[in-house]
Amino acid sequence: MQKIVGIFLLITVVVFSFSCRKDTISTDSSDMLSFSNDTILFDTVFTTMGSTTQKLKLYNNSSNTIIISSIYVEQGTNSQFRINVDGVSGNIHSNVEIEEHDSLFIFAEVTIDPNNILSPFVVTDKINFVTNGNHQSVQLVAWGQNAHYYVANQTANGVPIVYLDRGTSPGPLDSTWINDKPYVIYGGYLTLDGDDKLTIEAGVRVHLHNNSGIWVYENGNIRVNGTKTDKVTFQGTRLEYAWQDVPGQWDRIWINEGLSDNVFNYAIIKNGFIGIQAETNPFNPSAPTSTNTLRLNNCEIHNNSAVGILATNYQISDTNSVISNSGQFNLLVKGGGDYRFNHTTIANYWGGGNRQTPAVYLQNYYTDATGATQVRDINAANFYNCIIHGDKDVEFDKDELAPGTINFLFDHCILKTTNSTAGANYISLIVNPTATIFVDKTLHNFHLDTSSPAIGTGVYIGVNSDHDGNPRDPINPDLGAYEY
Repeated sequence: MQKIVGIFLLITVVVFSFSCRKDTISTDSSDMLSFSNDTILFDTVFTTMGSTTQKLKLYNNSSNTIIISSIYVEQGTNSQFRINVDGVSGNIHSNVEIEEHDSLFIFAEVTIDPNNILSPFVVTDKINFVTNGNHQSVQLVAWGQNAHYYVANQTANGVPIVYLDRGTSPGPLDSTWINDKPYVIYGGYLTLDGDDKLTIEAGVRVHLHNNSGIWVYENGNIRVNGTKTDKVTFQGTRLEYAWQDVPGQWDRIWINEGLSDNVFNYAIIKNGFIGIQAETNPFNPSAPTSTNTLRLNNCEIHNNSAVGILATNYQISDTNSVISNSGQFNLLVKGGGDYRFNHTTIANYWGGGNRQTPAVYLQNYYTDATGATQVRDINAANFYNCIIHGDKDVEFDKDELAPGTINFLFDHCILKTTNSTAGANYISLIVNPTATIFVDKTLHNFHLDTSSPAIGTGVYIGVNSDHDGNPRDPINPDLGAYEY
């Protein structure tokens, strides 16, 4: 009988001790959450006003219970996203417990009207988590309008990329973008690779998200067929009025060596980091000057936070374009190449900070992918009937390393500089004019003022119409992109 009582008492003590024990609550800052993914992407292209739901799984991989002191959607009640945490709805949650080596689900939902043209193309927010003093977050991303979306889904040479839709075709593509819906590039570079060709028709709008761009890789080809009345636009994904002149919203159009010319007709390229970067294979230290030419006609490259056009070992021909307001250089040439600008307006009145660099800079060397300095010849950098002006004393400069050379020419141009303009490199210049050149540089209106010294001071070079399609004087045309 005593043995039975003893066993009963022992069982009672053991059961009691286990029933009273509590899991250890972690206060250690090293005990953090992990997530099934770092971004919740609502990648459905909505065709009607609707809602879609995605899930996120939180993990507690520690040996202790974690208390998440706060889970909240950053934009709160103003957010277009809603969350449900472990069965409880709401955009703010407190003291959520996850036991050791356990997990829980968060369901996220978004409702967007895809036909609201005032919405940005990419709607973002994030879910924030505060645990033991640690602040973690998961991004929320959804599409805000009907569009063609290209989302980076792989990498090449360490660069996030997305290819054109190949369908069942394994070979190179010859694709055409028509003006039916906007085209949105998100998370990396739309990449034309291995003889891919992309034609962009008149009126198309291309929107590039933060750090995104277009990469015309080796033997790829792009042709932009904008017109005077239906230009092709490359810009960011934010459409609100406050964002219309914010630079640096996307990365660049990056063009490498190809088998045929890349052509941009009536394109507007604005608010990026670099408008166009043209160079032969950047991964080849001994890359020669390109055999193909980048041809620009009647383009506008405006308000880029670093450079309007950056060229290395390339050939560029431009007519009637306006390159304006860059954070550093409107035109930067590095290494070698051949460059010709006809009736180009290059104007830099950058308002985003204290610019220290000239609008046009020629440098016949560069640092290659191995860190070595490559010295080349700039065979020609010729400017005919151009305007090179800005708010700095010197808007053209160069840096030449031997044994390479820089061959340049300004022929019938307006040039803002305090450097010497003597010699055969300068023909019939108007240097540092005091009269007003443009209608309104603060409003980016680079048409010629009634008293502009650019009127009637050019020389006929075979360009018969201006940027707006107006006929040019056949004997003494005006300087720059616009005929008065």
